[in-house]
Amino acid sequence: MEKAIKKYFPIFALPTLLAFTIGFVIPFVLGVYLSFCEFTTVTDSTFVGLKNYIRIWGDKTFTHALWYTSLFTVASVITINVLAFLVAMLLTKGIRGTNVFRTVFFMPNLIGGIILGYIWQLIFNGILLHFNRTLTYSSAYGFFGLLILMNWQQVGYMMIIYVAGIQNIPGELIEAAKIDGATNRQLLRYVTIPMVMPSITICTFLTLTNAFKLYDQNLALTAGEPSNKSELLALNIYNTFYGRTGWEGVGQAKAVIFFLAVAVIALIQLKLTRSKEVQA
Repeated sequence: MEKAIKKYFPIFALPTLLAFTIGFVIPFVLGVYLSFCEFTTVTDSTFVGLKNYIRIWGDKTFTHALWYTSLFTVASVITINVLAFLVAMLLTKGIRGTNVFRTVFFMPNLIGGIILGYIWQLIFNGILLHFNRTLTYSSAYGFFGLLILMNWQQVGYMMIIYVAGIQNIPGELIEAAKIDGATNRQLLRYVTIPMVMPSITICTFLTLTNAFKLYDQNLALTAGEPSNKSELLALNIYNTFYGRTGWEGVGQAKAVIFFLAVAVIALIQLKLTRSKEVQA
């Protein structure tokens, strides 16, 4: 059986490999090349070297979007994971209606980002109207609006992962800690958190990459207003590429930097959290 699998593996893998090459590898390589070019379409590109990358750092909208996205990412990763972990701890205590609560918490994750953004825009603007404000009054309103939106959408999804991790902790390990006189706080710090580190690794990775790549919710909620001050990196790249004539190459260069930044940060996060994982 194994010989047959090895023999015919290339035949079964070829369609997927071909689709991956056409849909990802070729566009990615072409995109990297175009980041060194001036162009309006891919057929009239002119190589200009590092000119596009130099122009990036003279664009104040990009530098603002960079620190704004970084701040938003830190805030969302911390709040989403802390809330998801607390909810997971609560829903593994054997309370009545646990399955119903898990379903209710998970449901916001099923709503599309654009729809979700417009729904929360109506909610926030309805509340702020009483104070003669809107979400686009300042970047701070947009920041906290996005933070609340992302928590509402993702806490339930991360909660499911944490619940699985908590339920996977051996019962005898917890009993042994209690017999040794461990308090609830010590049990959480020295048993629960170390044993749930694989779940923490996954959830941190997902929330980190989701926050950096956030686009549709940002577009629907504030569209970067006022004056691009609530613009995250993904939206900034889109507006540069499609909204500024002659900046197509710069937008492509921003996308390359964006990809490298997210990849490096995600790999560092995976290495740091995996180093703290323990075996059950």
